[in-house]
Amino acid sequence: MARVLQLSDVSVVRGGNTILDSISWNVEDSERWVILGPNGAGKTTLLQIAAAMIHPTTGTAQVLDDTIGRTDLFELRPRIGFASTALARRIPASETVLDVVLTAAYAVTGRWNESYEDVDTRRARRVLAEWKLDRLASRRFGDLSDGEQKRVQIARSIMTDPEMLLLDEPAASLDLGAREELLQILGGYASAPSAPAIIMVTHHVEEIPLGFGHALVLGDGAVLASGPVAEVINADTLGNAFGLDLVVEEREGRFAARAA
Repeated sequence: MARVLQLSDVSVVRGGNTILDSISWNVEDSERWVILGPNGAGKTTLLQIAAAMIHPTTGTAQVLDDTIGRTDLFELRPRIGFASTALARRIPASETVLDVVLTAAYAVTGRWNESYEDVDTRRARRVLAEWKLDRLASRRFGDLSDGEQKRVQIARSIMTDPEMLLLDEPAASLDLGAREELLQILGGYASAPSAPAIIMVTHHVEEIPLGFGHALVLGDGAVLASGPVAEVINADTLGNAFGLDLVVEEREGRFAARAA
């Protein structure tokens, strides 16, 4: 088992405001983590550190054995799969679904004059099939439903066979059917021994897929709880994070929460 992420006393301060406060956290290559917490807790900032997109203000962040600030980030980032709404906004609406996934090989978000080998095209089509998107390969990205766009984003993020996969609210804004379809596929992928380490940010315990065994709960930029899902996802921890008396229930590996 190899460690893919090691944060030691990591803090991020912007404009005098502390976004992350002395975070220490380790992720192994066989683990699938979910990060929860209220708006402003620092979830997306923590994911950006893991994606080698930003530097910590203080502390040490090691990503795939490279220390941020002491390595070439342009060589490190292609080893990390990353899917987020912010990245999706950079994808041209006119781009075909196949090209959205294929261009990940060059880390660009719009096809231009790049040259792709047959092995790249075959890999892109195989990933699309795994995420039930093969029938949409020739469709325009901008014409897809929210659920389809979310799945295309994830397919793109795993096109390059990353060593670590980061998902920023992949089920946000989806209706019940689209959410459950996405979580079913994601849970199956996460449960496969060949899948990379996965870290997923969400606001809702209902969006935790099967196959995710660890959870980290943030509040005001600090770690409130961290460990196995069964120990962390409970009324006391989440109630403390969200400032509300909660009832948290688990059934067949899926969770639900409501106000007490």
